[in-house]
Amino acid sequence: MAGKPVRPANAIDQTRRMLSLVTYLRERPGARIEDVARAFGITEDELVSDLDVLPMCGTSFRGGDLLDIDTDGERIWWHNPAALGAEAAEPLRLAADEATALLVAARAVSTLPGLREGDRQALLRATAKVEAAAGEAAGASARLSVTFESEGGVFADVDRAISERRRLWIRYYSPARDEVTEREIDPIRLVSVGHTYVEAWCRRSEARRTFRLDRVAEIRILDEPSAPPEVELRDLSEGLVQPAAEDPEVVVEVGPGGRWVAEYYPHDSADELPDGGLRITLRTPEPASLRRLALRLGRDGWIVSPPELADSARRAAAEALAAYDGVEAGDGPRAVSGERPGPRAGSGYEGREQGL
Repeated sequence: MAGKPVRPANAIDQTRRMLSLVTYLRERPGARIEDVARAFGITEDELVSDLDVLPMCGTSFRGGDLLDIDTDGERIWWHNPAALGAEAAEPLRLAADEATALLVAARAVSTLPGLREGDRQALLRATAKVEAAAGEAAGASARLSVTFESEGGVFADVDRAISERRRLWIRYYSPARDEVTEREIDPIRLVSVGHTYVEAWCRRSEARRTFRLDRVAEIRILDEPSAPPEVELRDLSEGLVQPAAEDPEVVVEVGPGGRWVAEYYPHDSADELPDGGLRITLRTPEPASLRRLALRLGRDGWIVSPPELADSARRAAAEALAAYDGVEAGDGPRAVSGERPGPRAGSGYEGREQGL
């Protein structure tokens, strides 16, 4: 089959690919399967699997709104590309509950500390238009309100420091090391990928670092000017964590209940195991951060290598269980939570003995 996957496939990658595939096929009627597979860096079998899913997508489940895409084994044909065209689009209609949710959320966001005044006014104008269009359905939203807590004040200080080009002092909690450190940082930009982060030049580590705002325990804007070195801004469309080739390699084995790890963690490979699990090889600049993943997985996963990280995860599991069961952490996972399954045959490492 033509084409070779650039990296192991997962649901997130497939979704991104299929969104691009729709545009690609619309512009190339009768495209050859081998050419499309080569363009997307996948095998022809993977492409055909995507084509089996696309006909279940569309603007609605009414006749003619679903994508009518098929293949004769050599070429791909899209019979109703106008289904996604502007001429086929209907005016947006909001149900009463949808209008209420949208208006409540918009009003809540407009009260966020640190929101630029121009953005706030634009949001309020848009809210007024939605309220007018919703008519009576908007009445319920006036009786509801949402208050944001968390990192609103930190956001405002970081945003101000960026606009005024000033340095920040922060006390920051690092879950990977379970410690609070004091740092001076030159903020570069705010980014939102699930949570809100500040990308900055850290004067303590003399390197670019990313800090999650809800982990900032204390913050002050300093009089010193912010002067980060010239750095190329990263493309975060693939996620905040983008391992580098020189980062340490970690091998994790998961059972069937832990296969989700391959969906959410960038990895080099994910090999199938006989019991339905996966052997996942990934890279991370801070291997210690994977201890938390191991604890979260419980019996569904364990660290195989490097050995020192596996030992560290085992000790963390034993200490956590000891705190619950009242036994000495030195007794090990077996004494803490009972018998564990034996090591995987041929693994060369007693991964399950960690009790992770």
